Amino acid sequence: MSLAQEHCRPDAEKLSDAKIRELADQISDWGVEDNLLETELEFESFPDAIEFVNRVAEIAEQENHHPDIYISYTDVALTLTTHQAGGLTRNDFIVAAKIDELLS
Repeated sequence: MSLAQEHCRPDAEKLSDAKIRELADQISDWGVEDNLLETELEFESFPDAIEFVNRVAEIAEQENHHPDIYISYTDVALTLTTHQAGGLTRNDFIVAAKIDELLS
């Protein structure tokens, strides 16, 4: 089963560095830095950026796992981490994979 087909779990535990590297290979255009997953995207127009952010919000609500979202005109930056676990969990990679599906 792909990450995008999984669902977030409330009891997700912080991942080891080896597991983070393994899961990072399954998502595209996301960087891993300081216990964060990060991506930056550029859209054709402000309405396109907002439409995308609204679709990300729907995923976040369905999974009960919410990224930090930054919007600057046509640029959108997303950051994922699991504050409760003190770092990256499988949930972060699941949400990133679902966001990747929006872009394909």
